[in-house]
Amino acid sequence: MQSLANILIDGVSYGMVLFIIAVGMSITLGLMRFINLAHGAFAMIGGYTTAMLIREWGWPFLPALLMALLVTAVVGAILEALVLRHLYRRPELDQVLFTFGLTYVLIAAINALAGPQVQLIGLPAALTASVDLGFRVIPVQRIVVVVVGIGVALLSAQAMGKTRFGVWLRAAVDHPGTAATLGIPIRLVQCATFAFGAALAALGGVLGAELMPLEPYYPLKYLVLVLVVVAVGGMGSLLGALAAALLLGTLETATNYFTEGWGSVAFFVAMAIFLVWRPNGLFKRG
Repeated sequence: MQSLANILIDGVSYGMVLFIIAVGMSITLGLMRFINLAHGAFAMIGGYTTAMLIREWGWPFLPALLMALLVTAVVGAILEALVLRHLYRRPELDQVLFTFGLTYVLIAAINALAGPQVQLIGLPAALTASVDLGFRVIPVQRIVVVVVGIGVALLSAQAMGKTRFGVWLRAAVDHPGTAATLGIPIRLVQCATFAFGAALAALGGVLGAELMPLEPYYPLKYLVLVLVVVAVGGMGSLLGALAAALLLGTLETATNYFTEGWGSVAFFVAMAIFLVWRPNGLFKRG
């Protein structure tokens, strides 16, 4: 019973980190229909920015985190406005090749600026404290990850499904000509959506640094995991991405508890089974 509780705690924490990073890609891939393989680089930028502001400038954690989200969103907006928007109507292969190449450019830039070593994020005492659950002592930071993950899911669902902005985004993608005629600012909507997705990736990069260490090859190391979450959940499905992240994260954690080195194997075997069973995603039909 205690082992099951431990698996659930660690698995849900890991799954929430995957979800927070993946949800931005799910939005850009499923709603904007743009394949952005550089998405993990935004998580890295957010994590590195937070670490450097705390270590080099002495910023408190929360202001450093907020600034990192802003910096990453601005970087995403600039890249979208200057370069990526020209790829929206190009073949998928062009999008894949360009964003994959962009990933290597950002990796080289981070490596040149900060070096190859792992970046550690200095957490405040409130997050490094522990909570005694009776059967296990867990860091407050893991509880915060779960709470923030739930908040991100609710906020994203509300923004994309029940606000005027979400309606504008779907109209801009599905019927751009009609949307422009109706006065919808298509370019602003696209740029803001991309920046929002980049900021969510940055948030995941910061909160998940303990489980997914920050180093220059971070975007490539965890790219496949994020893609699997999006594919299993269904492109554009926030509920699907959340369910996929929690299921796969918990399964990998459980496998690692009882075996040595087989967690990743279980992760990808489960991916294959889910995609055969629900090729369009867990909560998508047709």
